[in-house]
Amino acid sequence: MKSPLAALTIATTLALPSLAMAGPVTLSTEMNSYGGDGAYLVLYVTDAEGAYIGTLWMSGGKSKYYSHLSDWTRASGGNLQEINGITGASVGAGATLNVTLELADALFEAGYELHIDSSVEDMRDVPSEIVVPLTVEGAGQAVTGSRYIKSFTYDR
Repeated sequence: MKSPLAALTIATTLALPSLAMAGPVTLSTEMNSYGGDGAYLVLYVTDAEGAYIGTLWMSGGKSKYYSHLSDWTRASGGNLQEINGITGASVGAGATLNVTLELADALFEAGYELHIDSSVEDMRDVPSEIVVPLTVEGAGQAVTGSRYIKSFTYDR
């Protein structure tokens, strides 16, 4: 489990517009046993209008594959500076990625959504495989992905 300074900086930046309090949130992504290489995942937030707010985490170390995370690339402009310091190893089939970071309380119950794009080398890319509204009621509720992600939950 990683909680890098850069992720905290992004979370703090997400909190600044409303000067809201922030608290720890654990994002847990359990992968299916899909029989391929490790998955590249990107977790990012959009607002109620679907506008990109920021990236929370990127798994996978080779930037040449980031363009395969197409919804994130389109939304963020593929800005690699933004993910500097908030990346980790790709996530293997059957493994679980747990990331704990600070998220602004103002992101909950305000129409914000968390997205996860996924990609596996030599397999299909899945833009926005997970899209979940950030709500208090949604905390702890498992969401099933469409291909590589077996389940995703967030705890608040």
